[in-house]
Amino acid sequence: MSEQMPDSSWALDPQVQPGPTNSIVDVPGIRVGQHERRGDGWLTGTTVVLAPPEGAVGGVDVRGGGPGTRETDLLDPRNQVDRVHAVTLSGGSAFGLAAADGVMRQLYAEGRGFPCGPEPEQVVPIVPAAVIFDLNRGGEFTATPDASFGVAACDAASHEAPALGCVGAGTGAECGGLKGGVGSASAVLPDGTTVAALVVANPGGHVLDLRTGELVGTRALLEGDLDVLGEHAAYGLRRPTPEDLASARERATTERGGLTPKVLATTIGVIATDATLTKAQAAKVAGIGHDGMARAIDPVHTMFDGDTLFTLATGDRPAPDPMAFHGLLTVAARTVTRAIVRAVLAAESVTTRSGTTRCYLEAFPSALRRS
Repeated sequence: MSEQMPDSSWALDPQVQPGPTNSIVDVPGIRVGQHERRGDGWLTGTTVVLAPPEGAVGGVDVRGGGPGTRETDLLDPRNQVDRVHAVTLSGGSAFGLAAADGVMRQLYAEGRGFPCGPEPEQVVPIVPAAVIFDLNRGGEFTATPDASFGVAACDAASHEAPALGCVGAGTGAECGGLKGGVGSASAVLPDGTTVAALVVANPGGHVLDLRTGELVGTRALLEGDLDVLGEHAAYGLRRPTPEDLASARERATTERGGLTPKVLATTIGVIATDATLTKAQAAKVAGIGHDGMARAIDPVHTMFDGDTLFTLATGDRPAPDPMAFHGLLTVAARTVTRAIVRAVLAAESVTTRSGTTRCYLEAFPSALRRS
């Protein structure tokens, strides 16, 4: 072939820069809304990722052995509808899928959806959904999100950077016995394309190396990812001391918190980009995103997890050539890893009727480098 291949040296460059807010709303047109309830037996919530009014090309990849999902078959590239209007992420296990009903009704009231008749109001909003297992973590097994949570999350949606940690669908999340939550990250590629992710980190596996106490996914972090630590962000992270690690292991054998993993779990999320993608390409992005999940969680995709990732492609930028798409996939996976680490770092310890679940930085205080 005489045609010169495009330069792909940047595709594997780990020094891609985060977007302005380092979150999924850095993709123009994407909004996030969250609603949660705590206390009186409650510790759960819902997060909705809203596409632009015209929708976004959607894809999905389900890897966990125990998924709780809605409308995933519709996103198969062989099937008709390719525009998604929102993705609902929720706690409550299968009960929490009801939150998507509220999102759907809200979008219908706004006239957004797939046209199904001659009249403008005859539309069906396309709202795929996935849930995590967080039942009984607030102390009341039946305290689960319903349609009202979806409505409230939609009402709260904005283009502002979403809160991270124990909010929305991540309110009751845990990470292998430590507190989990919502995390988000973004990256801007050299050609100007933005790739971002929002993840609810609630795996049955560990997010830390049990030999050292270090977070598994920290190698993927970019400059600015530690802003979730607030005033301590400038100090960074380091390997926890052997004393901290021994203390965490001892506590894990005597009480509910520490490093004890939960049997039923699930990590779910949304990858968004402003690139123009086909439905098949969107599914590929979601699939490669699971590579990023595997770099932050060990083990991942177990029979007790319902690990699911969606993709939303808004199409504001041109379609990538093959090498540019390769670069987009590479960065998408790393962005998922970063979002999971940021979720863990943003999480705070919580005490409910079911006991206390410590966050990573409380279990390993020496991991925060202060000098």
